[in-house]
Amino acid sequence: VYIIQVFVGNHQWTVKHRYSDFHDLHEKLVSEKKIDKNLLPPKKIIGKNSKSLVEKRQKELEAYLQTLLVKFPIAAPKVLSHFLHFHLYVS
Repeated sequence: VYIIQVFVGNHQWTVKHRYSDFHDLHEKLVSEKKIDKNLLPPKKIIGKNSKSLVEKRQKELEAYLQTLLVKFPIAAPKVLSHFLHFHLYVS
């Protein structure tokens, strides 16, 4: 499980997702918003639970989310907003 700290204005909250959740999000964004299919870091099978791999993937997934937010500066797509739980914290 990857823990994501979300900061929007004066609001801050934590979201937890597995890699498979990121994959599902990415598939939806590729089909709905034509996001580059290679943007998401690849799933790695060998040594998937090693501390170094988890830390590396955490950084890659953070960069992935930052890239998505830069691509949609005015309004995040509904699927991304839901993934980051905007609907629960930002009115």
